[in-house]
Amino acid sequence: MTRAALFDIDGTLVDSNHLHVVAWWEALRQGGHHVPTHAVHRAIGLPGEQLLDHLLDGDRDRAQDDRLGAAHDTLYGTFFERLQPFDRAADLLRALANDGWRIVLVTSAKDRELAALRRAIDADDAVTATATADDVERGKPAPDPIEHALSLVGTGSDRAVFVGDSVWDMKAARRAGVVRAGVLCGGIPRADLTGAGADAVYDDPADLLAHLSSSPFASVPAAPEEPVG
Repeated sequence: MTRAALFDIDGTLVDSNHLHVVAWWEALRQGGHHVPTHAVHRAIGLPGEQLLDHLLDGDRDRAQDDRLGAAHDTLYGTFFERLQPFDRAADLLRALANDGWRIVLVTSAKDRELAALRRAIDADDAVTATATADDVERGKPAPDPIEHALSLVGTGSDRAVFVGDSVWDMKAARRAGVVRAGVLCGGIPRADLTGAGADAVYDDPADLLAHLSSSPFASVPAAPEEPVG
């Protein structure tokens, strides 16, 4: 009867999407690819290889992909010490944890990047587990990351809510069969999130926290207490 609160990180809990846009845009430029920033923004949330598939010609020289990814990682790494969480992000995680929810961070970030994001949020005391793209064969928008996150806390899709900021988040969560809450702080329009499957949309973590009692989290009841004696 565990309840799982699943959260994307980039653009959902940490104000990092536009930093990723700049890092990918520059990495692509260095590799000889001229991709407009608005197109890069729409691809944020996909794992690196899928992001490149989405942005570049399918018959490109894939031998260059590792160099592009490494360039992005180096450029983005220069922002690690300046990453900022969205207002009340940590408070939202702690409020849910105190109400009995198991918090799982579901992200495409890895290693040093994930560590930097967790430092920025500063709420490890509320987090039960983390599911990364490295843990599964397919990243978002496939349901695999969500399903893996559920397995980490031993709960089913009917006892979970996923919060994310991208179309890819909403598609993955819909395919996994979990309730979906979108946030606008990642820069994706409300209509795009609802069109991809969001059951409700909020401005940011602070807005979701302020409306927690009427949010999708309220649709998953707590387990009944065991009778005494």
